[in-house]
Amino acid sequence: MATPPRNLTLQRSQVAARDRAQLLGQRGAVIWLTGLSGSGKSTIGYALEERLNGGRHVTYVLDGDNVRHGLCSDLGFSHEDRTENIRRIGEVASLFADAGLIIITSFISPYRSDRDLARQRVPGGKFIEVFLDVSVEVCERRDPKGLYKKARAGEILDFTGVSAPYERPDHPELALDTESLSLDACVDRIIHYLEERGFFDVSSAEAAV
Repeated sequence: MATPPRNLTLQRSQVAARDRAQLLGQRGAVIWLTGLSGSGKSTIGYALEERLNGGRHVTYVLDGDNVRHGLCSDLGFSHEDRTENIRRIGEVASLFADAGLIIITSFISPYRSDRDLARQRVPGGKFIEVFLDVSVEVCERRDPKGLYKKARAGEILDFTGVSAPYERPDHPELALDTESLSLDACVDRIIHYLEERGFFDVSSAEAAV
């Protein structure tokens, strides 16, 4: 990662996190969905967004395919490009969370070190890693985009779970088995986690810092 020029100065906002929390009725957070292709990241991400929006919470989904149409359209799928892809998303997600939004990211993000770097950009316990813990065999049976079939045929190189590795999280905040849990149950568990930790309670001590 490039070092910023020495003549740049980090500017601090005059609006505190507690002020944004009071305005929005929530604390900012990054819900980082990670797992193999076909594990259910986009499906859960958009269902969660819809449920939170229905509860009058301000949220937004950063989806892997969507981001590669714009912000990361110059990147491929090599190890280096995947790392840069996640670095950019981590920075964007951090800014959204600082603005007080609940951000849901839907990326394979196969490398543990890349996810750890994204976590470091979101301080204060606001980074929530949600591992969709389902086997490659199950994901391949689903294969909603036909990607595993193409990867097995050699049409897609560096495909996670087939010709490229996926490093499981060591200590995710949540692990969801999307083979045995329904979509509603997965969304319920994430919302319960947010509720338990006061992300919807703007009077909590953490919202005042």
